[in-house]
Amino acid sequence: MEKTLIDVDGAAQALRQFAEERDWQQFHSPKNLVMALSGEVGELTEVFQWMTEADSHDAASSPRTATAVRDELADVALYLIRLADVLGVDLNAAIASKLAANAAKYPVETSKGVSIKYDQLPKP
Repeated sequence: MEKTLIDVDGAAQALRQFAEERDWQQFHSPKNLVMALSGEVGELTEVFQWMTEADSHDAASSPRTATAVRDELADVALYLIRLADVLGVDLNAAIASKLAANAAKYPVETSKGVSIKYDQLPKP
């Protein structure tokens, strides 16, 4: 049995209902949802623009940026969940698969504490 890493069923259902009540399914094509997701990632990026590395660690707790960080993260998550739902992608399975692939590409023995791409790592 696959471990649950992320459970988005409730959010997907709520987003589906939200769109249906407003007759917005017609606008929720994968293309449009990807574009909206990209826009929201841009808005999240804007919150962090020009911050120092230290300030970026405190962005979710700083009175100046905490609300924006929370709101933009929620927007990104909502569009991602809606996109996965429209495409019929099981996010839990996709995440589990991707984590396994990343673990294979980045073995602890050769990648620990190193920030280089997997194809540049020494072969174990």
